[in-house]
Amino acid sequence: MEISEVKNTFGNNVVLSIVVALLLFTSGPSVMAHHSSAMFDAQNELILTGVVTKFDYLNPHAWLYISVTENDGSTTDWGFEMSAPPLLRRSGVSPNSWKSGDLVQVRTAPLKDGRSAGSLRGIIKSDGSTYRNVEGLVAP
Repeated sequence: MEISEVKNTFGNNVVLSIVVALLLFTSGPSVMAHHSSAMFDAQNELILTGVVTKFDYLNPHAWLYISVTENDGSTTDWGFEMSAPPLLRRSGVSPNSWKSGDLVQVRTAPLKDGRSAGSLRGIIKSDGSTYRNVEGLVAP
């Protein structure tokens, strides 16, 4: 191998290392980016009791869906945005934490536009297991 080939290989490795380093350092902020929570009414939290219909443990946010029986006997389906699965996992939440048919009580900051959805603030199951802020919640 000639000296010019060694220099060329060394130069290519340095350039590749710099490109990889730049990609790693500049991708961090976009990974940490997050949408606004302005659509949720944090000043008027609701407490709802219902039956889990589905739990989607997906990125970028998990969603929990419940069916709430109203005073007149009708039902309203609600959806609750949760944290990302990696954050949920660190809190002990797994894809099987809530199953269809589980009776739960949730605290939510509802959507400001009145649709039946919100940001989940806390949840308690009928077996007493909890997630996040359950102050004021009672196991159904």
